[in-house]
Amino acid sequence: MNKVHLELSGVGMEFPTPKGPFSALDGVNLKIAKGEFVSLIGHSGCGKSTVLNIVAGLYQATTGGVVLNGREVNAPGPERSVVFQNHSLLPWLSAFQNVELAVRQVFGGKKSRAEMREWIEHNLSLVQMTHALHKKPDELSGGMKQRVGIARALAMQPEVLLMDEPFGALDALTRAHLQDSLMDIQSTLGNTVIMITHDVDEAVLLSDRIVMMTNGPAATIGEILPVHLERPRDRLELVNSQHYNECRSAVLRFLYEKQKKVEPISARNNGRKSWMKKLRLAG
Repeated sequence: MNKVHLELSGVGMEFPTPKGPFSALDGVNLKIAKGEFVSLIGHSGCGKSTVLNIVAGLYQATTGGVVLNGREVNAPGPERSVVFQNHSLLPWLSAFQNVELAVRQVFGGKKSRAEMREWIEHNLSLVQMTHALHKKPDELSGGMKQRVGIARALAMQPEVLLMDEPFGALDALTRAHLQDSLMDIQSTLGNTVIMITHDVDEAVLLSDRIVMMTNGPAATIGEILPVHLERPRDRLELVNSQHYNECRSAVLRFLYEKQKKVEPISARNNGRKSWMKKLRLAG
């Protein structure tokens, strides 16, 4: 592994509840190299988004901490930008103006007006959105909105790009196009990327390593799977790749055997009662 760029050390997170503290994370340790693409995967409620929010500086860990380039992370900063599943574009602004907001925040006083315009257009071109500079969100498809959201994040020139299920709400074809675009962008810019996903194929296709989280409460890292697939990657060629299929199987085994979600007894009983009631009504 190359020099450590980002490190999570002994990260634990508790949230206050009426019944006392709830332990969301416990003892999360992870070292990430510069330019590495890491996916976090696990069942709902396993703390993936909590990890991402701690790295983003939106949460302060209860125990342990995060270090980026030798400095402790304790607040949000432009060196870490976040792309959420919901694009979060301001509806009254055009695609250009939505990206401009981030650029002015980071580069105001550092770039001239002409330089900022060129930089905004450059980042929109990275996501193939130059044709829609002046369109507002309600004139854009879901995939196009997400492209603008990614352009806005990239325009901050972040060292670390944090992505919380960025393609989760998109149809399969749009999702595939954006996955390919993301691979191209990351190859060009060399950003460190941490992405949350529920999609096993997406994780294997995009990642250098897949971090598999255990079920909560007190979730932690269960296994880390290196993905040794050469880049650039072609999804059609990978279908016949033995290593691709081995990685895919390893993640599925972890999720559905080692970390199988067990339904609470009360829920099972309620489901059984409902099923029996339907039988009586049908009879």
